[in-house]
Amino acid sequence: MANTWVQYAIGRPDAEIVALVDIKQEFAQAMADRHSLTCPTFTDLAQAIKETGANLVFDITIPASHFAISTTAMKLGCDVFSEKPLAETLEECQEVIGVSDRTGRMHFVMQNRRFDNRIRALRNFIEDGKIGKPGFVGADFFLAPHFGGFRDAMDSPLLLDMAIHTFDQARLILGADPVTVYCQEFNPAGSWYAGQAAAICIFEMSDGSVFCYRGSWCAEGAPTSWEAEWRVTGEIGTAIWDGSSNPYAEIVAPGDQQGNFMREYVRKEGESKEQEKSFHEGCLDEMFDALAEGRRAETDCRDNIKSMAMVLGAIESSKTGTKIRISDILG
Repeated sequence: MANTWVQYAIGRPDAEIVALVDIKQEFAQAMADRHSLTCPTFTDLAQAIKETGANLVFDITIPASHFAISTTAMKLGCDVFSEKPLAETLEECQEVIGVSDRTGRMHFVMQNRRFDNRIRALRNFIEDGKIGKPGFVGADFFLAPHFGGFRDAMDSPLLLDMAIHTFDQARLILGADPVTVYCQEFNPAGSWYAGQAAAICIFEMSDGSVFCYRGSWCAEGAPTSWEAEWRVTGEIGTAIWDGSSNPYAEIVAPGDQQGNFMREYVRKEGESKEQEKSFHEGCLDEMFDALAEGRRAETDCRDNIKSMAMVLGAIESSKTGTKIRISDILG
């Protein structure tokens, strides 16, 4: 991801990379060499900011570092664009928001899977009332990436590192926020992760619908899309998205169908608008636009904490075996 962010910044006429920071100097220098950068390299963020006069920090570190990087940067006068997750604990997430409030610095989180014209087309089915009021949303996520590194050692690698994408997508699709969650995590046979690599989650949402997530990060064979596979059922129809092609909906056909045991349906294709940039570049464009316009980005930390609460609520539910009310978590 660091390479993706650096390459993006190099291509912006209004951005200049003035420093690279890593835990080891040689790591930072290797990144500079890879992209033909001549900026200085550091192992200390505060020193890098003070010596270069940077006003924006890209936090592309592991999740455990996000809190320290983000709060340090904002306290030293920098805005922050961060990879997900916002932070590892709810207390840290809330403090990141608190530091943003106190310093007046912006803090935006990468949720690249929002910035896809196909998921926007799916959302339009719901926004435009094409399928009526949603009652159920289901997302299946089954992949088997052999990352190695920190994910293999995490307690909840699927939920903490990846599921936030799908949870955030559900909020976008429905235009609704979580109310309660019940979750069971487990580590299936054949898993190479130390922690729980699979989960089933049931969320009650603020629009009255139920969102059900089924996922595994050690599911060899028949992989889903990284965007998950989606089914949204409403009062008069169902919207489907496989995460790869354009979504479609099947809607109760017009006319009198009283007495029909099974209704007849008409199919409507999703309308995907042209998109100059998508995923990471699309989200970074939104962040830079928001910064220039002095507004909060779509993935501002104050909104993103709701997606993070879904993750942490699910983990807490799994640990306690109980349904968790999200408002109790957010306080």
